[in-house]
Amino acid sequence: SPDLRDRAAELAQRLRLPLADLPAVAGMLVLAVTSERIELREGGPRRSQPIVVDFVTGDAAHRRGGGGLGGRLIAKAIGYRGKPLAVWDTTAGLGRDSLVMASLGCRVTSVERSPLLAAMLADGLRRAGADSKVGAVLRERLRLLEGDARELLEQVTEDERPDVVYLDPMFPPSGKSALAKKEMRVCRAVVGDDPDAGELFAVATRVARTRVVVKRWLRVPALREKPDIVYRGKTIRYDVYLPGLAKPATANL
Repeated sequence: SPDLRDRAAELAQRLRLPLADLPAVAGMLVLAVTSERIELREGGPRRSQPIVVDFVTGDAAHRRGGGGLGGRLIAKAIGYRGKPLAVWDTTAGLGRDSLVMASLGCRVTSVERSPLLAAMLADGLRRAGADSKVGAVLRERLRLLEGDARELLEQVTEDERPDVVYLDPMFPPSGKSALAKKEMRVCRAVVGDDPDAGELFAVATRVARTRVVVKRWLRVPALREKPDIVYRGKTIRYDVYLPGLAKPATANL
């Protein structure tokens, strides 16, 4: 429709992407504007499910309820014990971990430097804002910032320092888990890897009041040697660094 085309044209101009008139072909990623939401679609002969940011339905409801084992591990990793924490999720991605932490009661700042993913997050928050159960909670507890977390953290004043800085840098390819592989493959095609994760970690240790948490695949080397605490799940672990005890070291992916 003309209205959708105008919205797509505005988004394309803002994100500096070409406005596509043709259906997606194999190897092409398309940010599609629909009447309900924006979707990241992967073209090809077998059209897969689109990737969307959803804070309300499906898996989001499970995450808002604690997220199962993963949610409990996140709560332990950030040191949540019933008292709201100020958390910066510095690699927000599709916003899933931000949602878990906000649902716990934390005040979450989600930072995403990819303009495309930031646009998807903003769209997800816009749609969630209309939901009677979720809208007020997210408006109160989750804010979105677009930009480089290293620069944004450096601008934080002493009074604004978060309790926890949370990092989920793009993992090296693992060849495991069909769902994770698909979403990670598509997100990597959009934003690439995070070779500067070590620099972000260094800034995080200077700014965080109590903890820096790094999410990793179970068998992937630590971002920095010898975390102070480690929480392990079936495929994921959370390396916890306590800034007061942290010692300078070379970070690696």
